[in-house]
Amino acid sequence: MFSLFIDMESKKVFIDKIKKKTKRCAIDIIKLCDQLPQTESSRVIKYQLIKSCTSVAANYRASCVARSKREFYSKLCIVNEEADETQFWLELIDDLKICNEGVELIRIQGEIKKICKIITKAKRTSYESLNY
Repeated sequence: MFSLFIDMESKKVFIDKIKKKTKRCAIDIIKLCDQLPQTESSRVIKYQLIKSCTSVAANYRASCVARSKREFYSKLCIVNEEADETQFWLELIDDLKICNEGVELIRIQGEIKKICKIITKAKRTSYESLNY
């Protein structure tokens, strides 16, 4: 019984850590977007990037209160898709060389890659527990 309690506590700590990580990443991306040039093309990129990065954080939170394993898996799929889209927009900013905050852009790209890896693993584990 004691080891089950420890496992549940470590799981809760992990979940809270990922909630904070996805929210922090969204905040950092919004701040980065505020530094991008005020052009029509960057306006579109900023809009799409902010939508996708905030969706990562919001849908991860939603997955944490899922009512079933299937709902949890479904939410993780959305998180995974949105995190990948976020990577795309960050890569586009990098490729277009429209960001003066190069070091910060690289750091954020690293963070979203970590989030993608964590969510991909969680999604795989969740899928295996569904017994399809």
